[in-house]
Amino acid sequence: MRHTPALIETMRIRNGVAPLWYLHIRRLATSCKALGIPLPGELPPPQGGLDRTVRWEVGMRGVQQSERLVEPVERVKLIISRITHHPYPHKTTERAQFDRARDKARGAEADDALLLTPGGYLAETAIWSVFWWEGGTLCAPALELGILPGVGRARIMELAGPIEERRSTWSEVRGLPIFLANAVRGVAKVSAVQDDPVPSAKQTDDLAAQFWP
Repeated sequence: MRHTPALIETMRIRNGVAPLWYLHIRRLATSCKALGIPLPGELPPPQGGLDRTVRWEVGMRGVQQSERLVEPVERVKLIISRITHHPYPHKTTERAQFDRARDKARGAEADDALLLTPGGYLAETAIWSVFWWEGGTLCAPALELGILPGVGRARIMELAGPIEERRSTWSEVRGLPIFLANAVRGVAKVSAVQDDPVPSAKQTDDLAAQFWP
């Protein structure tokens, strides 16, 4: 019998509400349909209490919920992972490649690791969607590479409009302003990749200021 992994949605609670709930539930419904997991009939948005993260695992047996506090992040140091990125179009519990990459990064005194596809193209980090500026153009790895359609990425698209999807190598992006986004921590600048300093961009500051509705 084929094993179906559970889906994950990790939601930020701010001021008693989940401001990106509508993006989470939209992605969850899409992934449930694609993987044949029943979408639970009653899924009220989490609310109230402290500023925190609520994590749902949605599987064939229903929903399991856990919570944790949020660690603020302003800048992230990355390494380029030797672990190859394999397609991850749905946020499931099968995250071994990301767990291994992040463990390696911490062992190298970095915060996270940038994974590359078998063809050498930028994909994503263990927990962040990746973006960069080419002049005034906002770019990101193409979804067709098999990267996760992150809720943070969906929110960035709401704010900035269409994103130029690229198949780019590190050598093509090196020296450009890079930043990260996810649905828990919002926008974070990248301080360095492989000890190469990463420049900042005012456009990133503008997106960070607008990220939370």
